Amino acid sequence: KLCTGVVNNWTRTSALMAMTLATLHELSQGRIMLGIGAYWDPLARKQGIRRRKTLTAMREYVSVVRGLLRLETVTLEGEVVRVDDLRLDLGYDQPQEPIHVPIYIGATGPRMMELAGEVGDGIFHNFFTSVDYLTRSLERAETGAQGAGRTLQQVDMPQMVAIAMSEDGEAARHTARHSVAMYIGQQPHIARASGVDEETIQQIHDTMDGWPPRTGGIEDATALVGDQTVDQLCAAGTPDMCRQRVQEYLDADASYPVLCPLTPNIAEIIDAFAPGS
Repeated sequence: KLCTGVVNNWTRTSALMAMTLATLHELSQGRIMLGIGAYWDPLARKQGIRRRKTLTAMREYVSVVRGLLRLETVTLEGEVVRVDDLRLDLGYDQPQEPIHVPIYIGATGPRMMELAGEVGDGIFHNFFTSVDYLTRSLERAETGAQGAGRTLQQVDMPQMVAIAMSEDGEAARHTARHSVAMYIGQQPHIARASGVDEETIQQIHDTMDGWPPRTGGIEDATALVGDQTVDQLCAAGTPDMCRQRVQEYLDADASYPVLCPLTPNIAEIIDAFAPGS
């Protein structure tokens, strides 16, 4: 499969996204999947994007993209998304038939998770999140799924997992600490949702001098990330340690892991998780 994991619903219009997906569907021979998220501040704000009504925006965006991929003529005068008498042109040499692209919502907050369970083909569970966070998220997603008249088993639940792996387990964990510090500094709301204590989050923020960080701020903040925080948010250490950690997400009912390497040994990581390894 080929998936955007994830793009946001603010910098690319719903019409342009649908056309992009139609193109990628053709190029990939039907392997494309859309992973879509609501973006976050301050990154969005620094680009002049003022996010609003994020749940409504996601619902409307997904509705328009789906309608266009079905080759419907779509008009929507929504609260956020507006299109008028719009239809995809797939080109003269392409079959003029509906295109199925599964839509996976990269939800973080509980209300977005509930919406994802309602309207998504799947939910892309973010990396640098804890197993406890996954468990709570599935409860909210189930509420949304039931509201749409389906079961949670009908929603695909891949879990992104940040992986730092090496036969030198401590070296791998040091790499993970650096990435965890950077992620907490950039997206503290995800750390809070995963149960990282507020004192650690604030210390990392203060040490970095906010986001974007001062020169050397990430390196200084790395020293504040302890083993407990590393183990909460990623899989780091030897191959056996990483496999054990990923299994915890599967035991908590993630459908399958999406491995996100933090160390450069990508082929080795793939081999370590291959069937029969």
